[in-house]
Amino acid sequence: MDNLKLYEISSAYIDYLVPYVPHLFQNKQAGQQNERKYIGVVLSVNDMDYFAPLSSFKEKHRRMQEGLDFIKIRNYAVINLNNMFPVPAGQYSYVDISKERNPRYKSLLLAEYRYIKSVQERIRKNAAILYRLKISGSESALTRRCNDFAKLETLCLQYHR
Repeated sequence: MDNLKLYEISSAYIDYLVPYVPHLFQNKQAGQQNERKYIGVVLSVNDMDYFAPLSSFKEKHRRMQEGLDFIKIRNYAVINLNNMFPVPAGQYSYVDISKERNPRYKSLLLAEYRYIKSVQERIRKNAAILYRLKISGSESALTRRCNDFAKLETLCLQYHR
């Protein structure tokens, strides 16, 4: 399988999903310099590709334990696999880090990407386990934190640009 990569997802698709997904954040908040990046493809199921949001590392993350749905990318970023979602073809684009103009941001992206590649098998394994747990109807604190993957797949299939 190919290495995980960094992607951007179209704002139109994110805007379409936001009313149905409580933990989905806009690609760019007011005052934010760069668009949100996503890790993909973390899971391919039912002919759909799943992506997980990459979030900036915050002080609260230092105290948090990694788990099936939460992976720290050193002190650079975190991946919340419980917030992964399917994205239709044409609504995501590969991030070519070499074209980033801001040297500090480029360095950060490279450091994040190197670490993500080193733990990509764990990311994919955890994504598959989370998906199976949620789809099975298993009730737990973990599955309650997860997006409704079945609902998101239906929305993904219904999306028309």
